[in-house]
Amino acid sequence: MHRINKTTIVRDISWLAFNARVLQEANDKSNHLHDRLRFLGIFSNNLDEFFRVRVAALNKMLLLGKEAKMHLESNPDRILKKIQQTVLTQQQEFDNTYADIISKLEQENIFIKNEKQLTKKQKDYVTRYFEEKVRTQIIPLMIETIPQMPLLRDKSIYLACLLGKTHESMAQRYALIEIPTKVLPRFVIIPSEKGTIDIILLEDIIRFNLPMLFAPFGFDRFLGYIIKVTRDAELETDNDVNTNIIAELEKGLKNRKKGRATRFVYDRQIDPVLLNYLVKRLGLSKKDNLIPGGRIHNFKDFIDFPSSIFNNLRERPKAFVHPLLQQPCRIMDIIEKRDVMLHLPYHSFDSVIDLLREAAIDPFVQSIRIALYRVAKNSKIVNALINAVRNGKEVTVVLELRARFDEEANMRWKSQLEEEGVKVVLGIPNMKVHAKICVIKKREFNRTRQYGFISTGNLNENTATYYGDHTLLTTDRAIIADINRVFDYIENPIKKAASIRSCKILPVSPVTMRRVMLANLDKQIRIARKKQPAKAVIKLNSLVDQVLIDKLYAAAKAGVEIQMVVRGICCAHTELKAAKGSMRALSIIDDYLEHARVFIFGTADDRQVYISSADWMIRNLDHRVEVACPIKNKEIQQELTDILAIQLAENVKGRILDNEQSNNYVLREKDQIPVRSQEAIYNYLRNKKYE
Repeated sequence: MHRINKTTIVRDISWLAFNARVLQEANDKSNHLHDRLRFLGIFSNNLDEFFRVRVAALNKMLLLGKEAKMHLESNPDRILKKIQQTVLTQQQEFDNTYADIISKLEQENIFIKNEKQLTKKQKDYVTRYFEEKVRTQIIPLMIETIPQMPLLRDKSIYLACLLGKTHESMAQRYALIEIPTKVLPRFVIIPSEKGTIDIILLEDIIRFNLPMLFAPFGFDRFLGYIIKVTRDAELETDNDVNTNIIAELEKGLKNRKKGRATRFVYDRQIDPVLLNYLVKRLGLSKKDNLIPGGRIHNFKDFIDFPSSIFNNLRERPKAFVHPLLQQPCRIMDIIEKRDVMLHLPYHSFDSVIDLLREAAIDPFVQSIRIALYRVAKNSKIVNALINAVRNGKEVTVVLELRARFDEEANMRWKSQLEEEGVKVVLGIPNMKVHAKICVIKKREFNRTRQYGFISTGNLNENTATYYGDHTLLTTDRAIIADINRVFDYIENPIKKAASIRSCKILPVSPVTMRRVMLANLDKQIRIARKKQPAKAVIKLNSLVDQVLIDKLYAAAKAGVEIQMVVRGICCAHTELKAAKGSMRALSIIDDYLEHARVFIFGTADDRQVYISSADWMIRNLDHRVEVACPIKNKEIQQELTDILAIQLAENVKGRILDNEQSNNYVLREKDQIPVRSQEAIYNYLRNKKYE
């Protein structure tokens, strides 16, 4: 077990610094108002997941006491206190940002109205809307008359209602109403005067209609306050090899709904008596992160704030098909001649789907093996695989049922795939399969040929429109042979345990990944000690692993130039004393989510270039099946090097990751040309010519 020590930044504090960068984007007045609202939604969604997973884990460590020494954080109580302080500070900034956005919306004659601001016409509309669409979707819970407090759902928001009678001061009652955002839109555009747009939130429609719900019971005072509970979302499953993983996951998913509350967020204007009652009935305490907020919660819904009301939205450039793969063509014929790298979301993901469709109908294709982690809701990938089976192909899908928050969806995919005749492999006990790999086997005229791809991101056509990833399409025999070895191991981890250890060219977790990365850094250290140029360019989502961080420190001190692009957690100190080399890290938060992992060691013709599914985290290196792939093709090596160079030159959306995690923007000199890397990469790829 590798322990975080004083030479690194606490993982959870670094994560909060990452989410602060998302909040910076919401506060950036140069962004469109719709984008600013979207970033508020992303910030809120991120924070929910943080409390469901990381805060829940820290709470468990706190309960374990001395036994927690086996975990990464030796002082969970101190970290939890720091989290509480940081979150409260960020919440204030969040509220101020939202207030500023609302003010700017109103300057454009767009108004978010509450139930007390409606015109006569709007009141009539809201009443009809409630009657026709909302009333049958809600059933108030009279919580004082229920012996056991109902379990409040994670991810849901509730209207906590105080009901009273004007002439009976002691006749107060409490009720809870779950806001039905799963079946109805959160934002409702209502009739307005010409030249203005008025929007009301679903909960305010319910607030307005509380008399319709409760007046028949003799109440004439109605107050409602939004509350929300975030619960521990970690699944407790038995990882024994003989365990029925389906039954265990079903049990875990049921328990997740009953998970311990890790945060209780409430409207700071809530009646104090009602608040105390709720806290008591929910079995909460001050240690359970009781967080006062504004009138609105579950800001994640603002990710889908209606865009139709804006007429000046900046459209993202449309993804384009890689010039070598434009249809009509046979993709397998093309990648027989040369490797092709797709750079998503600039290149269209359709080429991956086209390759699988081609394999599904090619009479000479015998089999497809593919690993899926998260798939789209209406997956074209799955559709191609099912049709491959219908065309007589043998299809094996490695489906990771434990992909966090996609467990239920993947269990449904398992059933559907198996019904169609697909062989579904559920991964390995104690270890998630996070590799993004595929092999297509073709037998034609007594000759067997194999085609494959390795990706840094999920095989998901939805996320491929906004996740920055790289996918290598190849027929390289050494690479394909190793991918098959990884599949052999996953399909039979006991009998084929040696398969993954015998990979000759692919660094794989949990066996050789860390060792290969250390060896590449050691090589650069040796070069630096010979007074020759030595360099490592590292792109990751998260940098946490202590062993690799220590090696980065050693490399920088030996004279190696370390340049990093880290989107999220960065536990490494970048300002080192007595370092002969340099260590610089920046984070880019922009339209697309930077998701790729790329490692470039060395300079010029001597460089080693890899893409990978694995971040430098203990879980990725020791507890998952992950794959990195060396890039042999010099042209693709140069593409990746150029793309990383563009990102390192980012001076519009880039933040410096310093020791204090202060998130200062990259400073641009007075006459320096602005470089917004995502736009620059699109232009670079759009203008690239291929022989």
